[in-house]
Parts: sequence; structure tokens; C-alpha cells
Amino acid sequence: MAKLFAPVAASLLLACSLVAAAEPVDIRISWWGGNSRHQATLQAIELFEKKYPDIKVKAEYAGWEGYLSRLTVQIAGGSEPDVIQTNWNWLPVFSQTGTGFYDLNTLKADIDLSQYDPGTLASVTVNNKLNGIPVAITARSFYYNKKLWEEMGVSYPQSWQELMAAGKAFQVRDQSKYPLVLDYMESLTLVQSWMVQKYNIAAIDEQKMKFNYTPEQWVEFFQIYKDLVDSHVFPSMRVLSSYGKSNTWEMKPWIAGQWGGVYMWNTNAVMYENNLSAPYNKLELGPFFMLPGAKDAGLFLKPTMMFSVGKSTRHPAAAAKLIDFLMNDPQGVAAMGLERGTPQSKKAYQHLTAQGVIQPDNITVAGINASLALPHEIATSPYFDNPQLVELWHNTIEHLDQGNTTVKEAAANFSRSAERILKRAIKK
Repeated sequence: MAKLFAPVAASLLLACSLVAAAEPVDIRISWWGGNSRHQATLQAIELFEKKYPDIKVKAEYAGWEGYLSRLTVQIAGGSEPDVIQTNWNWLPVFSQTGTGFYDLNTLKADIDLSQYDPGTLASVTVNNKLNGIPVAITARSFYYNKKLWEEMGVSYPQSWQELMAAGKAFQVRDQSKYPLVLDYMESLTLVQSWMVQKYNIAAIDEQKMKFNYTPEQWVEFFQIYKDLVDSHVFPSMRVLSSYGKSNTWEMKPWIAGQWGGVYMWNTNAVMYENNLSAPYNKLELGPFFMLPGAKDAGLFLKPTMMFSVGKSTRHPAAAAKLIDFLMNDPQGVAAMGLERGTPQSKKAYQHLTAQGVIQPDNITVAGINASLALPHEIATSPYFDNPQLVELWHNTIEHLDQGNTTVKEAAANFSRSAERILKRAIKK
């Protein structure tokens, strides 16, 4: 009988050895960012592969420009990466019914969801389907190049009027230098802050599928932008276009310290600072100002980028393990640091605090803490960040900066087209 069972036992041993020697699972992860984020994430992936030798990870990373269009094509063709760094405002675009990404509620065995505040998870849940893990909460703040401002002999502005006065002061001293550099999305959100502060209303009413601004308020919206440009607060789109299509942090005047600061997500401040050349390689948080009598700061406060699992993935458990490692595992958390902001994960926050990484004077930490201390009850709709609306703004202010249209014409044309875009987006 023992001889009879021997072949069976041998077969079982062979089967077990074949299972152990199975081919590794291959998954892909994509993200956008600057070089420091790239390097930190690559290091974390290397540590993940050592912990999980049966999972191999292919990294696909780039700058912001072109990331969304490439992802749109991938999702349409069912070829999106297994793990995707996603933006909160993309949920209405890709997952209006909640099925655009893999439901992470079904992957609780591999992602420790208890590390996240329920309200934070609710902000990225659509129809009871968890579409991503919010890495952090983010808002735009002013970050200034301390040395340049000292050289220009100008104090950081404490009001909108002082911001415009600072632009004129820079212009008098050196025409090529500006207090700030703002890309088109930053200028859009800066003007929106003014409007919220003045009128105490949200830009968009999702229930009515319309903007809340009157024709006169749209004119004011564009006039504020023009006043800021005319006051030399930041370069116009015409000036920026002369440096090509690269990101503003990669443009020569920024690297050389000729542009005095940014109005930027706290999560991206370090990326800008890291691209500065000495001796202009230090940014510090500046004051955020409000109009007299304003009840709300008009912040665009939102979950920063998320990690989502592609709905077409063949390896959801492996993808979930990678997200959990990056967000909750001490090794992954240490490697990632603050490259994507102050983490929402309780475990990650505690670990980075114990390691001395999270400190009050860190510009990423200081930025979000200062923003959260401001009144911010009026939420910004994710539709405000709709790619088509943003592109429309970009094109409109380009024409305005080139002198091809007036403020009134820009306001009328933009509001008309924006209403159509908004209604189409919400009705989908």
C-alpha cells in the first residue's frame, strides 16, 4: 500500500513545487509628477517587489501635460494600468455611475481601509462604490521665493490690493521678473477665490446644471484676471507660450529664480522648490488673504490625487497590495515621504511624524494646515475642474492676452460655451 501511495505523494509534491514556481504576476502603475516624485515612487516600488517577489511592477510616469489624454485612450480601449494615480475631478468623467474604476470595497482583504476617515472615503465613493484611496487633502496656497522678494525690496502681500501693487513694484525694478507664475488652471482657481470671497456663492449649481454667475459677474470674473495680468502679477499666456509647452516649473525663468512664487497645491510645492537653482532654491509659505467682510476663503480644497484600480485589471488583489504598501506599509510610506502631500492614512501620518518627516515648518505640511485654518464651507464642484471647461478657459484667456478679444466678449463667449459643457457633463 505504501508503494501504491508513493506515486500519488510524489505527484502532490510536484504539483506543489509547480505552484511555488508559478510565473510572477505582472502589473502596471501610472502616475504624473516631477522628478522627485518619480524617484520616490520608483524606490517604493523596488521595496514592494522585494516584499512581494511574486509581483512585478512596471512603472509608467510622466509630467502632468498629456497624462489625462493618454489615460482616456487607455480606459476607452480597456488597456489602462492596474494601479492609476487619478484626480478627484475625473470621477464625473470616467465613473459617473461608480463603475469606471474597480470597487475597492471588494478588496478589503488587501487594503486597510480602517486607516482612512469615513468622510474622506465618502468623497471618492460613487453609488456606494469606492473608486480610489485619497492620498491626501490639498489646497492651493501662495509659496514665495524668499531671496528674490528680498532682492526686489517688496514684502509679501497681505491683500488683493497689495498683490497687484507688488506686481507693479516688480515691473518697475525689473520688467522680466514677476511676483508669481500661474499656469491657466492656477489663474482660474485664483479668480474663483475672489468671486467666492465677494459673493459667498459656489460657482456651480449641480442640481440645476448651471453656473451661479450673472452676465455682469462673468465680466467681473474676466476683468479680475486681466487686472492681475496688467498689474504684472504673473506672466500672461502670451509670455508663457514663448517658453514652449513645458511645465512652468521646468521653464528657465522659474529655475533661475526670476519668477517670485506660485499659487500652487501644497502637494506640488516641493516639486517647484526642487527645480530652483541656488541661491534661489528656497520657497516659503506666504499669507492667504481675503476681501474685507468675506465669510469664505474660496479655497479649492479637495482630495489630492488618488490611487485607483483599473476596472479592466486581471490582478485586482495584486493591485490592491501595491496601493496598501504605498499608503500604509512603513517601508512604502517612508520612501514616498511627502511627495504627494501629508498622508490621510493614520498609520502613515504616525510613522512620518515619528520619523520627523512631518514637521510644522515643512512647506507641504504648513500649506495644508494654513488652508484648513481658513473658513472653507463653500465646496468647489468637481465639474469646475472639468477638462473641457479648463481648456475653454485656457483658450479664452490666450485670446484675451493676445488682444484678440475684449473682457466683455470673453465673458459672453466663455459663459455661453461653459454652460453647454457643464450640462453635457452632468447629463452623462
